[in-house]
This record gives sequence, C-alpha cells and structure tokens, in this order.
Amino acid sequence: MSRAPRVLAAVSLGVTASLAVTAAPAGATTATFTPGAPGAGDPYFPDMGNGGYDVAHYDIGLKYDPGTKGIQAVTKIRARATQNLSRFNLDFLGPLKISSLRVDGHGASYTRTGAQELVITPRTGLRKDRTFTVTVAYSGVPQTIDDATLGTSGWVPTPDGAVMLNQPFGAATVYPVNDHPTDKATYTFTLTAPQGLTTLANGDLRGKRTLRGWTTTRWDVRNPMASELAMLAIGRYDVRAGRTESGIPNLTATDQAMAIKPDDAKKFHDQTGEVTDFQSSVYGRYPFTSTGGIVVKAGVGYALETQGRPVYDLGRRPGAIPRAGLLAHELGHQWFGDAVSPAKWADIWLNEGFATYSEWLWAEHADGTPVQQSFDEVYATPAGDGLWKGQVADPGRDHIFDGLVYDRGAMAVHVLRKTIGDAAFHRLLKEWPAAYRYGNASTADFVRFAERLSHKDLDDWAKAWLYSEGKPSL
Repeated sequence: MSRAPRVLAAVSLGVTASLAVTAAPAGATTATFTPGAPGAGDPYFPDMGNGGYDVAHYDIGLKYDPGTKGIQAVTKIRARATQNLSRFNLDFLGPLKISSLRVDGHGASYTRTGAQELVITPRTGLRKDRTFTVTVAYSGVPQTIDDATLGTSGWVPTPDGAVMLNQPFGAATVYPVNDHPTDKATYTFTLTAPQGLTTLANGDLRGKRTLRGWTTTRWDVRNPMASELAMLAIGRYDVRAGRTESGIPNLTATDQAMAIKPDDAKKFHDQTGEVTDFQSSVYGRYPFTSTGGIVVKAGVGYALETQGRPVYDLGRRPGAIPRAGLLAHELGHQWFGDAVSPAKWADIWLNEGFATYSEWLWAEHADGTPVQQSFDEVYATPAGDGLWKGQVADPGRDHIFDGLVYDRGAMAVHVLRKTIGDAAFHRLLKEWPAAYRYGNASTADFVRFAERLSHKDLDDWAKAWLYSEGKPSL
C-alpha cells in the first residue's frame, strides 16, 4: 500500500549563475557543461517546456487539506540529460512555496525567475545521457489561471475539493514539470484527502487505504502522457468501474453536486464504453490501459480530453450527463491528440479536427446522420463568417480553441477523405495513430504520411484547407 506524502526538510537556497562549467575527473576527457534551454521553442508559448533533458517519469504525492484549500506535495522526476548540463529549468508557476529541492538526493541551488521558470543548478554537471532525479517538496494553495482568450486552467477549486485541468498550460500550477506536449512521460499519483472525499487521477487505481481519518489512493499511468493531459479530481463523487464489451477497463465518476440520478450515471458509464469500442473498430486498438470519464461541477464551461479519462464540466445543469456526441469528441481525442500529440500548438487542428470528425462518425453510426450531411451543414456557413478567418494549420496563440480549428479542421478531414477515397481514408484512420503512437507529429508530417499512404499529391488540398484563409470552393 502507498504511504501518504510527507514534506521533506527545508534546505537553504542559493543561486549559481555560471553559464558553462567544466569537469575533468582523473583520467577523463574534459567536458563542457552548458545550461538547458528555458523553453521548448514553441512560438505560441515560448515560456512552456525546457531543453537539455527528457523526462521519463513523474511521481507526484499530494495531500489536500480542506481547511486551508491547499496542498502539501512532493514531486519526484526521473529524467535523462540530452546534453552536458550545468543547470536546467522546470516550469513551476504561482505561489506554491518550495521547502526542499534535491538532485540525485543532494541539495541543489535554485531560483524562480520569469513567468514560470524554476532554474536548478546541481552540485556537479550532469553528463549527456545520464539519468538523474529531481525531488521537490512544496506547499500552499495552487494558482488558477484565467486567460482572457483561452479560459480557465490549472488548479480549479470546487466547493468540496478541486480539479486540475491543464490545457494548454495549467500543469505548472500544481507540480514542477517540463510543460510541453513533446516531452511525454509516465506518471504515478499518490493522492491523500480526508476520509469521505474521493481522489481521482489518470491511469489505473493500484491501491487504496484509510488511516487516522485520511484516505490515500495510488494511480499509475503506464503509457506516456503529455502534461497538458494530466488530471486530478478531489471531492465527493459516485464512482463506477467495469469493462466495455470488448474488455477495456472503464472507470467513470459523477460529482455528487451535479445530483445525477443513478440510472443516468449508469447511462454515462455504458455510453462511454460503447463509444470507446466503436472508435476502436474505426481507429484501431485503444491506445491506453483504461477508458472512462468524470463529470464535474467546476464552472469552467468545457470538456477536456484528459488522457484515458476525459473531464466534462456541464455548467449549471443539475442532473445533466454528457451527450453521446460530446463523448465521441473527447474519446476520439484518445487517438488524435493524446496518443499522437501535436509537435507544436499550431498543429492543434490534428487534435480538434479529428475529434470533431469523430462526432460526425458517431452521428452516422448511432443516428444514421450521414457524415456528408454534417459537413454540408457546417460548410453552409456564409463566407463572411468568422469561421473562415485564419489558417487551420496556424491559427495563432489566441485562436487555438476557435471554430476554424474544430469545424474547419473536420471539414478538411472530410475533403481529404473525398480526395483519397474511402479505402485509403479508413486505412489512414488506423495507420496514422499507430505510426506516431505515444509521440508527436506536425501538420507537415500528416500531409506527407497521407500522400505516401494514398499515392496522391495533396498539395492543392493542403493549400486550400490548411494553409489558406477564406472559404475554399468545392
């Protein structure tokens, strides 16, 4: 069984400003050590992510205190240096106070600078390809991000707990992280809250115990996950566990504050399984160890494709459960966006276009509404409408959640289908997520892949539907 997290003893702070460090052990060649980059190179979010290392695993121990609405946490990171590192950065945002920071068990100097940079200088340089660990103990009330154009993310308080929703940049409000989709990692969550509250996370439940009025659960995420897809939920939930008809483990939960009737909670659970199995038949093997979903009352006004277990906020509608089309959208993301994640945030149409197309495929399967009809209804939007402004493959930082990414993205998918034919298209739906599973891909990668698979020149399609502004002619 897992132990509740404890906060490590504090260490003194210090800052090392060296730009290059050399180390020459006896009999070894002198090596030059330089700082890792303070960003991942994404033009939409230059502060997100970091360079110089690759994270393999996050082990997050977090204890929630309803009295203070705060947390005590210890995050241990296992990573591999991709260069000779004199120092490196993690993303860590907001008022959480660090009490201890160690690299490979030894105290390390650190400082917090800029928008979200935690700059760490270990006692000695880290050689390229060396595996190292970073252990950070911290506490406080995490920050909620309210972005004027991209909405609410990060740690979102609820009346009886909180939800963590990270797209695009909320993870750093809760734990130190290399916060960009290109550095995926496996996860372990050990969550502690007062007895009577439920703690949920991505992955599979591996243990639960109650001791002295506190309940601890342990969750393992064995498939690589982008930080923007990590989730936590703490509160009073009704939980259902089972399997889909094809045998995929299925765990769903409904916030008791939503007053969802047991029959409706069962419907939500069963439909989650039905959609997962249908999409597995269309997109290929389900990419994760379990499926599911969580209905929350958090006031964020959106659903999010958190890996393996999407989160659905349905606003102020007591008793509501997600409609089947919304399930199809968020579960479709498990292949398009989660298993295969964008190389840069400009490529987000590869997530949202295919997720919206997943709604159209489900409507055809479940209700008999032809996909062509769904396309025609959206394409009928007048040419002057905002839907036709901007480029699908480069919408701009403030427009990654706009209609051009979702609806025009789905229309681009359908026109591609008409261009290459049904046989090649259905091969594409399975072979694309299989080829890039647990990795990242760009728009250019997708166009090249579709061309190779279909043996067709897709320059005209890509120019009209991905790289141009305005309403393309048919």
